Amino acid sequence: MALAQAKTDTLRARTADLSAGGSGWLGAARRDAAARLAAMGLPTKRDEYWRYTDPASLTQAAPIPAALFDAGDEAPVFDGIEAVKLVFVDGVFDAGQSDDPALAGVEITHLSAVDGVDIHWARDIYGVLETRGQIPVQRPLATLNTAYATEGFLIRATAKAERPVSFIYLHQSETSDALIHHCIKIDQGAELTVLENGPAAARVTKVMEVEVADGARFHHIRAQGRDHERRAVTHVFARVGAGALFKSFTLTANGCLTRNEQVIELVGDDGVAHVAGAAVGDGTFHHDDTVFMTHEGLRCESRQVFKKVLMNGAVGVFQGKILVKPGAQKTDGYQISQSLLLDGDSQFLAKPELEIYADDVKCSHGSTSGAIDETALFYLQSRGVPKRVAQSLLVLAFLAEAIGEIEDETIAEDIRSRLEGWLQRHEH
Repeated sequence: MALAQAKTDTLRARTADLSAGGSGWLGAARRDAAARLAAMGLPTKRDEYWRYTDPASLTQAAPIPAALFDAGDEAPVFDGIEAVKLVFVDGVFDAGQSDDPALAGVEITHLSAVDGVDIHWARDIYGVLETRGQIPVQRPLATLNTAYATEGFLIRATAKAERPVSFIYLHQSETSDALIHHCIKIDQGAELTVLENGPAAARVTKVMEVEVADGARFHHIRAQGRDHERRAVTHVFARVGAGALFKSFTLTANGCLTRNEQVIELVGDDGVAHVAGAAVGDGTFHHDDTVFMTHEGLRCESRQVFKKVLMNGAVGVFQGKILVKPGAQKTDGYQISQSLLLDGDSQFLAKPELEIYADDVKCSHGSTSGAIDETALFYLQSRGVPKRVAQSLLVLAFLAEAIGEIEDETIAEDIRSRLEGWLQRHEH
């Protein structure tokens, strides 16, 4: 009873300055989410799926101030990619710094533009996939976002997009608190790439709901900003149709607290879903990947590949589950989570899970944690490679499997160069 009351009190303080307003279907979805949130309350560290990550700084009334990060002369991630740029400053869309959305060759609408509209395709997605993702594990911060977010875009691809859509999140206020919600629909046979880059705010709560229709293809690559003191919780909810492809990769470098949740449903036969991440962190860095992959269709393939490089007391968390429902025969599910600890103070906490109700499947999971291979390090040094360079080469080799999930080699090479730069700045 005391815990329930504490959750209620925390929720009341967190939402005191927020309003689940609006009219039409969007207003109804927000009010429904607010009611669901009131019933579940906000998470605490005593909740099973938050036992490794303390959500207090994400649920308290005001964000902890986060110092702004100066990247110097370093070019923004994805800067060399020809994409349609949609810029947010402290969680608020900035049309003046953004490109014309029409250049992408897809339908792009700001969330505010559908407030009061009776009929819109996003009605079947906004809050719908998030609601489905609440079973069997509650995800209250996603529900908070659905109820109160007023920033975000609705994107629909009816054919192959002419250019990627690039969300750029700029952080300019040390006390900014952002709620951003995107809905994406990829029609049958269509294809879209979405890029995300930047810290967004001192504290950001973000949701992306993605409907990938039969035969459609969706690529999602994001680089979370290097601001050392930022805090973020992100959610991706996806429903993948027959013969469709969903791929998501996340690069995280620094940040005080980051939790990325992905809830993917393979609902059609022969669907493919790959989620991967490479995280590198130093000191107070705490990074949590929580993934729930559900197989419903026949002959579906899923991959979860997560690699973390941790030093000077940094903490990495992985909670990943593959659920194979009855009838989902010929499932191919693969899950790997590994950490490279560059000192004796860092930690990696893992909870891999398989839950299988079909008898003709191929599923595996593995999790390892260790230091740099001293034999390999000695081998490189014995051939004239300086120790620092040899260590960097071995770290990049360790991360290679996760980066290999990116299909676009130009983007993959950019990611590798960013990681190499991070290693040079954090000599070990």
